[in-house]
Amino acid sequence: AGSVGIIIMGKTADLTIVQKTIIDTLHKDGKPQQVQIAKQVGCSQSTVSKHTNRKLCGKEKCGRKRCTSSRDDSSLERIVRKRPFKSTGNFHKVWTEVEVSASRATTQRQILDMDFKCHIPLVKTLLNPIAQWSKVIFSDESKFCISFGNQGLRFWGGNREANNAQHLKPTVKFPQSVLIIWRAMSSAGVGPLWLIKPRVNAAVYQEVLKYFILPFTDKLYGDADFIFHQDLAPSHMAKVPKPGSVTLGLLCLIGQQTHQT
Repeated sequence: AGSVGIIIMGKTADLTIVQKTIIDTLHKDGKPQQVQIAKQVGCSQSTVSKHTNRKLCGKEKCGRKRCTSSRDDSSLERIVRKRPFKSTGNFHKVWTEVEVSASRATTQRQILDMDFKCHIPLVKTLLNPIAQWSKVIFSDESKFCISFGNQGLRFWGGNREANNAQHLKPTVKFPQSVLIIWRAMSSAGVGPLWLIKPRVNAAVYQEVLKYFILPFTDKLYGDADFIFHQDLAPSHMAKVPKPGSVTLGLLCLIGQQTHQT
């Protein structure tokens, strides 16, 4: 009795990698008959014919070809980046005006393939200059020279009598009685007066920020945002080279610059 070969019929997509490799090898070796290849591989003759015509003739896969080129895709990407707040319909209208033939669904699919996603804009409150400056806290020290008995003196005399010794007011360049008062104010209120040392250095300024400014801002603003204003004095800009110094994290306004103190 003769042996009967079993041929498993199937489509080209059902071929395994081994079967495709065998078909390619036999076809390159010059196997003349597709029937013999089909029997050896275990598939139909039409499957072998479709595979050889598609694979060996340069055909990648079946299906509809792309209607746009890479240049068209780059043009669409530029359109989306230039008009981020427009809709897909507007993108499609502008894109097809440059001789690109594509449907609206193709336009949307191409946009998604470029990793673009539709987002809801974050909300940011618009503030006018008055509202912005209302968040600023102005703070600085003031020097008061104390002298007794000659405050607000006036005298009556002619124009030539101003330089007379009896009409002069005694004073010194560096008076001994000097008070340095720190104060702060904003649109939300006025802070108390803080008596500090006559010599203001970086360490004294840090104490003022910690024990005067921060309690004052907590009382006025609580958890709300504010901007602390300071000038370019060396004691304000210097860093305290001291272990364990506290970083207060105040948002400071210096002219038109902002930085963290």
